[in-house]
Amino acid sequence: MKLERLMSGLEYQVVQGQTDLDISDVIYDSRRVCRDCVFVCLIGSGADGHQYARKAVEGGAVAVIVSKDISIEGAAVIKVADTRKALAYISANFFGNPADSLTTIAVTGTKGKTTTACMIRSILEKGGMKTGVIGTLGIQIGNQLIKTANTTPESYEIQKAMRIMIDEGCQCVVMEASSLGLKWHRTDGFTFDYGLFTNFSHDHIGGVEHADMEEYAQCKAMLFRQCKTGLFNIDDPATPKMLEGHTCTVETFGFSEQAQIRASDDHLLSRPGYLGVRFTVTQNDKDNSTDSSVLTFGSMTLDVDIPGKFNAYNALAAVAVCRHFPLTEQQIFDGLNEVRVKGRVEPVNIPGNFTLLIDYAHNAVSMENILTTLREYHPKRLVTLFGAGGNRPRDRRYEMGEISGKLSDLSVVTEDNSRFEDVMDIIRDIEVGLHKTDGNYIVIPDRTDAIRYCIENAQDGDIVVLAGKGHEDYQDKNGIKTHYDEREVIADIIKERS
Repeated sequence: MKLERLMSGLEYQVVQGQTDLDISDVIYDSRRVCRDCVFVCLIGSGADGHQYARKAVEGGAVAVIVSKDISIEGAAVIKVADTRKALAYISANFFGNPADSLTTIAVTGTKGKTTTACMIRSILEKGGMKTGVIGTLGIQIGNQLIKTANTTPESYEIQKAMRIMIDEGCQCVVMEASSLGLKWHRTDGFTFDYGLFTNFSHDHIGGVEHADMEEYAQCKAMLFRQCKTGLFNIDDPATPKMLEGHTCTVETFGFSEQAQIRASDDHLLSRPGYLGVRFTVTQNDKDNSTDSSVLTFGSMTLDVDIPGKFNAYNALAAVAVCRHFPLTEQQIFDGLNEVRVKGRVEPVNIPGNFTLLIDYAHNAVSMENILTTLREYHPKRLVTLFGAGGNRPRDRRYEMGEISGKLSDLSVVTEDNSRFEDVMDIIRDIEVGLHKTDGNYIVIPDRTDAIRYCIENAQDGDIVVLAGKGHEDYQDKNGIKTHYDEREVIADIIKERS
């Protein structure tokens, strides 16, 4: 593709050379340069791509995209105001603007992005619409999972993934739009059909992320100048901030009477192997909608097989966007009732009258959230298996031990990515927090042995949560990552027992 065509939609200055060049690929990592590529100089927290421009040209790049004045020979030099934004537009053009052939949905918010995205996908696929997902769990296309380094990958990876989705027959894509992804223009280059706001709370402040809560909110609000229809949680106090400067059509959801899509009558559902929430959703704007394709309904009672009222909000958000698709009420019901989110309060089918869950909770805040939620289901015992990561601040371990000691009937302390530390040193730090409570605990350093103990000693009515791993499928010890998937471990233990 010609460089001039790749630059379509951007303002730029040709510093030297010409744009009538055939480009083989778009590269932003100098270690991956190839013959006849264009190299985009990104400025990151730890490195500046401008320093590697000469190396890229020596490796075969015929053009360099810069935002600083640099001296370099042997390649075209194109100057732009922001190379990250340029990468997004160049990547979109390089892959043939795949967003034009997909219905695109973005989910932003502090919590619930992953769960809400999976709910949307589950509903749409019940309606026969193959849907890809880009987010924390990676890039999901059918049964294929491509791991990514960030919740919202670099724009080149996003555009490449959407092109693959089209080739694989996808009609829709759901993307987790993180505040940093929006801030760093990873989602630029196209307009989302739908943008969804879940909630807002303290997160990602300091360091190389956001200077303060104001900037954090402003970055999330960028989505609503980059989508056609915005759907907002009307109950969240930050919604007015999200609406500042918006250019999209506005729709609302929530438990408030003013919400266009309103939830009510929520209550918890509990039986062995199933912890969920049931609620009624009412459409309050059915007589005012001008979109003939919008599903109209009076009210629906929905079940979600993920515990906690906050998941009623996530499900409500999914309904709010999915009603814009050609779906039936039954497809929405089935999509929510059967949704599975890997590593997010994920139930595991096992013999016995107790509930076994896998969850990603790996710090004190996330542990407190999940354990408080599970307490609401009044288990006979709440058993929490967890460890703490090595080469991380020790006070996190104290805090995790204290939270589990307060909220669990039994804590099973074990390993979790000890990295270059001795697992027993980490466990001793966790015990400092446990000793501040009256909670019972047992130490089993080997995680597989600890899981086996939980399964063999579970009592009827127990809830057992394996915390920390979630969607991860490895253990990190002494600088070596080895395959470790708790689902496989559980299956092996059950096979041994039978």
